[in-house]
Amino acid sequence: MKLIVIGGVAGGATAATRARRLSEDADIVLFERGFYVSYANCGLPYYIGGEIEKRDDLFIASPERLRSRYAIDVRTSQEVVEIDRGSKEVKVRDHATGEEFREHYDKLILSPGARPVKPPLPGVNSAKVFTLRDLPDSDSIKEYMEKNRVDSAVVVGGGAIGLESVENFSRQGARVSVI
Repeated sequence: MKLIVIGGVAGGATAATRARRLSEDADIVLFERGFYVSYANCGLPYYIGGEIEKRDDLFIASPERLRSRYAIDVRTSQEVVEIDRGSKEVKVRDHATGEEFREHYDKLILSPGARPVKPPLPGVNSAKVFTLRDLPDSDSIKEYMEKNRVDSAVVVGGGAIGLESVENFSRQGARVSVI
């Protein structure tokens, strides 16, 4: 049985390792369009705020660890761009080479994550407006805060990561409003 998991991080990596525990014989392939396959999303604001000092402390499992410990074929920088349910195939684009290929599956798990929504408002593309969804986003925010004095901030979204961001921006001395 061949299982393809689309997406890594919390959902996809967890699903892939659970599938391995349920079947030692399954052929498991995990496609992640980005470079990072397993890290602590909720730790991102604490990394930005300095409570988590080392970026590497955010990583839960590397592709190499998932390969060696769980025998999962992890393919980073490869994006599933099409699913053909009839023939049970996915079309994959390798971002490193630009090559596209098809891969067969018996079972498919979708965990592609999401992209933050930036509403079409004036100023939304300013260098002072950030989204916080992944490691590169946290790197950008942390770098900005290290290079610039931030007296005030607005956080749009009151979920876990939004409120953790409020906490950490406040610790850095910013007045923070939540929308």
